[in-house]
Amino acid sequence: MNKKYMLWLSVAMLGSMILTEAQAASWSDTFLGYRYGTQFHEPGIEEEIEQHIVQFSHVSGYKYGSNYFNVDFIQSDRNDAINGGGSGAINVYSVYRHQLHYGKLFGEPLSFGPVRDVALTAGFDLSHKNSSFASRKRMLLLGPTLKFDLPRGFVDLSVLLAREWNHCGLDVCRLEGNQDSIDFDPYYQFSLAWGVPFEAGSLPMKFQGFFNYNTEKGGDYFGVATKPEQLSRTSLMLDAGELAWGSSNNLWVGVGYELWRNKFGNHGKPGVDVDAITFNAEWHF
Repeated sequence: MNKKYMLWLSVAMLGSMILTEAQAASWSDTFLGYRYGTQFHEPGIEEEIEQHIVQFSHVSGYKYGSNYFNVDFIQSDRNDAINGGGSGAINVYSVYRHQLHYGKLFGEPLSFGPVRDVALTAGFDLSHKNSSFASRKRMLLLGPTLKFDLPRGFVDLSVLLAREWNHCGLDVCRLEGNQDSIDFDPYYQFSLAWGVPFEAGSLPMKFQGFFNYNTEKGGDYFGVATKPEQLSRTSLMLDAGELAWGSSNNLWVGVGYELWRNKFGNHGKPGVDVDAITFNAEWHF
């Protein structure tokens, strides 16, 4: 069976699961977010890049588990230009994760030590960018997740097997011996995600984020071996809605930080490491 057909069939099946389970959700949280920073980088670009990021995010629980969906609309400045130049590129990056919880399936959680339950996580990443590189990432993931026991909030640790396909629109990618599309080797993603509410005196706050460690995934478009990749996004948020008009989990504002090492597995070139401070806001429905 054609690999692209298999990929899109899997995406369609997961999309169907989202629609079906959303109708039977026992709880949900949906928000529009905004992030802004001036210290971003892209591989091969020496200059810092300013980005405006509009985010749509949804998480929900149902009888047997949970769903998470997020899409970022990322607008760069001219240092990361659209194909043909003249303005900044736009990257649309979407993520979906579905968890089947052992305790919900079998009536009793699989708990041990600090772990309150175990889940099976499956999902995908999809992206499209209109720069000259024209990245089109397609990734499928599957693996177990440990769900830690906290008084409030959550901490999840996942070990996921990942398979990734991508595209390069540069002329150099089409030269003899190179390729414009690539099927990377399978690799592992170790993923830690958390969201912990707390009070700082009388201030309602939360600390949230994720850290992903991806192992090497074989050669890139030019046969250069990739290196392990690290990506972390964290934010410290204040419940401004509760302070301003007494509506909790409505408007959150705060600061964030993005750390990225060997971005996309690249190394030994400009723009592969990121240390970016961001302004963050969330409007929960």
